[in-house]
Amino acid sequence: MPCVLIVDDDAAMRDALAEAARDLGYEPRLAPSGAAALTLLANNPVDAVLLDLRMPGLDGLEVLKRIRAAERPPPVTVLTAHATAENTIEAMRLGAFDHLTKPIGRDALKRTLDAMAAAASNASAPAADANGVGLIGATEAIRTVQKTIGMLADSDATVLIAGETGTGKELVARAIHEHGLRRDKPFVAVNCAAIPSELMESELFGHVRGAFTGAASDRLGAFREAATGTLFLDEIGDMDIAMQAKILRALQERVVTPVGGKPIAVDVRVIAATHRDLRQRVREGSFREDLFYRLHVVPIRLPALRERIADIVPLAEHFLKSAGKRLSADAAARLVAHAWPGNVRELKNAMQRAAVLARADAVTASDLDFIADPPSGTATFDWPDEELAAAVERLEKMLIRRALLRNDGNRTAAARELGVHRQLLYAKIKRYGLDLSAERTDGVGKADA
Repeated sequence: MPCVLIVDDDAAMRDALAEAARDLGYEPRLAPSGAAALTLLANNPVDAVLLDLRMPGLDGLEVLKRIRAAERPPPVTVLTAHATAENTIEAMRLGAFDHLTKPIGRDALKRTLDAMAAAASNASAPAADANGVGLIGATEAIRTVQKTIGMLADSDATVLIAGETGTGKELVARAIHEHGLRRDKPFVAVNCAAIPSELMESELFGHVRGAFTGAASDRLGAFREAATGTLFLDEIGDMDIAMQAKILRALQERVVTPVGGKPIAVDVRVIAATHRDLRQRVREGSFREDLFYRLHVVPIRLPALRERIADIVPLAEHFLKSAGKRLSADAAARLVAHAWPGNVRELKNAMQRAAVLARADAVTASDLDFIADPPSGTATFDWPDEELAAAVERLEKMLIRRALLRNDGNRTAAARELGVHRQLLYAKIKRYGLDLSAERTDGVGKADA
């Protein structure tokens, strides 16, 4: 029977996880602290570890670091009820097998334990070393992005980031760079859509003095400016197809040729981004298929803000915080009702404008009159003036009910639409008394101590 070590300072949590693990065919061993876990592991090898993040003394990340330093470390999944971009990405950078948010459904727990046990038996638990920065949001869509950043940051793999305008593609590129092995080296960003095609070659590869009229001195170009660091090619889908062939050669051979000069070897990691559908552009003949696959080594898709409804209010509060403002209940409702075609960039700009216009400490719906009214048929809100926490709870209840109705009571589908973990939705349905219909909630664990 595979053995799993459960590390949590909450006795009830340990017992709940142990019971679930035993039911799933695993032998649980328990540790009430990080120090106790390390002592146990020194003398008793296990097949997998479930590790709480927040514990007194040695916290989960420090314990993870020490476990991963062992010669043959078991795979470790970090558990927390307070997932942030920082702790998610840091856990993955330190080598966590996964990072899960409590409460955890039995199906999810089984998948995780089975995957870790298989990895241990193959002696190939993923050493997902990578890192990232504060990408705000806790929906499953953005947490998937956070985990991916964590797993690839320390590699040199080429990354292709896809997403609508304003979703934060450069933020992700900087996250990959700033917490990877090249973090102390240059990060150079080039907007391919903003540079005329006749200047692109010089912009990227540089030129030598006298190569053309106006070339009064040598120029390095973006590839050499980013040497040993990261080059971010934003909106690469808008690049002229003739230039694409030269980019492909530079990526394949790690050599650039300045205009009028000789080939020069370069060591640079390339991250590209686009809001275009590159597969469609390949079919149309406006983007090289070989370059697409050369860039598409590790793809990251950034979700639109309308796919992250639960992240809208936390993002808005973050943007207002620097201005010393807070968000009122009616303003929160107005934000959630808006479609946000400009995504996070539009939300950030809206909050900056609202902070300037607001006469009081709180931004209200009247301070957001410049935001277009929701389309006809969209639910409207008429909430009394109340504390933000109570108002957000009321909004959350309404959104859950609406998602359940739209999905004929299917909780899994409703959770997917809302961008939250299924077990978290189950817990909120129970809390708010929504559509219980005698269905049981099979979650394991609800909070960190």
